[in-house]
Amino acid sequence: MEECDANCESCATKASCTDPRKEMDAMARAVSARMGRVKHKIMVASGKGGVGKSTVAVNLARSLQARGFSVGVLDADITGPSTAMLLGVEGERLSAGPAGIDPVDSRGVKVISMAFALSDSGSAVVWRGPMKMAAIKQFLSDVSWGDLDYLIIDLPPGTSDEPLSVVQLLADLTGVVIVTTPQEVALLDSRKAVNMAKSMKVPILGIVENMSGLVCPHCGEVIEIFKIGGGERAAQELRVPFLGAIPIDPEVAPLGDDGVAFVERRTAAAESFEKVVDRILEEVEGARKATLR
Repeated sequence: MEECDANCESCATKASCTDPRKEMDAMARAVSARMGRVKHKIMVASGKGGVGKSTVAVNLARSLQARGFSVGVLDADITGPSTAMLLGVEGERLSAGPAGIDPVDSRGVKVISMAFALSDSGSAVVWRGPMKMAAIKQFLSDVSWGDLDYLIIDLPPGTSDEPLSVVQLLADLTGVVIVTTPQEVALLDSRKAVNMAKSMKVPILGIVENMSGLVCPHCGEVIEIFKIGGGERAAQELRVPFLGAIPIDPEVAPLGDDGVAFVERRTAAAESFEKVVDRILEEVEGARKATLR
């Protein structure tokens, strides 16, 4: 097929046009219209799974909400969505309104996830890359997010289709937060995530070291289960900000299972995490925003 060089709006055959550029332009305009009402878009990424990335994303959203910001969460992990459970809205279903697909409301945080389109929580999404990209496009272009201060984008582990799709669709990303744990195998993959962000010219807000020691509930001493300090050393090596370390807290897992963020409780991890959010806000807002509602 010969490509058309005409202006779509003035073309006499635009109704029957099959030039793929027409669809791409329409999608770009739709994404721009939706995302133009979102002030800051922050990706939360990790080089490997099992480091608590989704937990960090959800707690970041709740902490920002508590500070008075309007917040949305986009679960871009199409095949392994988990933010619906962590935000207490698993089992909800998508519905359409006059302005498009309505995000699910989780006590004031707007949420969109593939989990809302599955028949049950055990259903597998067996999709190749193009279908996953199409879903992310729809989440960005067809969901009526409205006006938001922050959209937190929870990415799947790794440096493949989903991160690339988000970066291609959002030219004005505020930045990415990289989550790691102290073990060398996790740090190896976190370095790849940092280098991916650098190669795509996405601002790196910093590295978070999760599961950084266990605070003993009896004596308060820190037990180095996975050793500590690796995330900070990686940040220094890669010349990116170190946002802070979050200890292992036995209360975090049961709270997550119940759809409650640990920052909503006086947990051992909450104090450390709020300092992480302070540093993110210093990077993004240019000033300290630590006052809670």
